[in-house]
Amino acid sequence: KMAEKQEEPSNAQNGEPDTAEEGEGKKKKVKREDLPPFEIVTGERLPAIFFQFQFRNVEYSSGRNKTFLCYVLEAPGQPARRGYLEDEHAAAHAETAFLNTILPSCQGGTRLDVTWYVSSSPCVTCAQRICEALRKDKALRLTIMVGRLFMWEEAEVQAALRALREAGCKLRIMKPQDFEYVWKNFVEQEEGEEAKAFVPWEDIQENFLYYEEKLAEIL
Repeated sequence: KMAEKQEEPSNAQNGEPDTAEEGEGKKKKVKREDLPPFEIVTGERLPAIFFQFQFRNVEYSSGRNKTFLCYVLEAPGQPARRGYLEDEHAAAHAETAFLNTILPSCQGGTRLDVTWYVSSSPCVTCAQRICEALRKDKALRLTIMVGRLFMWEEAEVQAALRALREAGCKLRIMKPQDFEYVWKNFVEQEEGEEAKAFVPWEDIQENFLYYEEKLAEIL
């Protein structure tokens, strides 16, 4: 039974609010409808349960079939903007959705530094879109911090990661401190309580080193 639970995340994990969070859910739903044709949930902070499940840097990622993308946008003379996107894989992936919906609203400057913290590295199609965006917009600097590598054994995925680097994208594997940064800055904290400290999972450091080595080999 436990194994099944892992593979079939509950409604709450899939971005559908449970009834207890009805009020919260309504706000999210409104935002979601603002962004056709993507079914994307955007918000200031993501629920802790999503973070703990989706961002775990495990190699066997059963049921983790979504991408969560937390972003920080920094442009000279402007306050930093933050937010997150998650995708429903039937529609657009979060990376493409960012390029289509968030990026156009902040172009036109001389320099735009964007950092993404994503649960897994981009698929081939998203990597191609990112390369196109970087080639087209010389002001854009992109750093992608990834929790785990997606299908990294595949030759075309490896080629896509190399293409990203050649297009000027910085690719990094998230260290335990990076997960803690996401926890502090992008995850909902219980209201009225002291902010809970980030509790690293058991193999967080080993998994980071494992993926770091794999990425170094690929690049």
